[in-house]
Amino acid sequence: MQYTQTKAILNQLVADLSQMAMVIHQTHWYMRGPNFLKLHPLMDDYMDEINDQLDVISERLITLDGSPYSTLTEMATHTGIADEPGDWNLTITERFERLISAYRYLADVYQQGITVADTENDLSTQDLFIGFKRDLEKRIWMLRAELNQAPDIDD
Repeated sequence: MQYTQTKAILNQLVADLSQMAMVIHQTHWYMRGPNFLKLHPLMDDYMDEINDQLDVISERLITLDGSPYSTLTEMATHTGIADEPGDWNLTITERFERLISAYRYLADVYQQGITVADTENDLSTQDLFIGFKRDLEKRIWMLRAELNQAPDIDD
């Protein structure tokens, strides 16, 4: 089998991106407070971005003869992003800190994918990983800027 480790990272991302979409959705639903009118619709853009990544990652996995996770059970079992019940008492700052943490986790998984795809000489998948990691680093910067914090991309 070719690209065994790359396919494993791709499937990890299927689970993680699926969970990330839910984390963003929860932020969207449970958000209230200062800047709500600006930030609430912004979460739609964030969800679209993650869902677009999920589609590209899943289709790449299929292209490599892989089988993406496709059930809620599989997603929940394999994701590395915490599942937390909705909570009306969290501030926007706390919600954004959760998002930043999850984005950092995803960026780390993409970095692992960059390394693995290089080792397996799958430069097409590596290119996807590099682009998506770059996009997430920008998202981290923007969220941290909203919280009046430096990007600290290498934390």
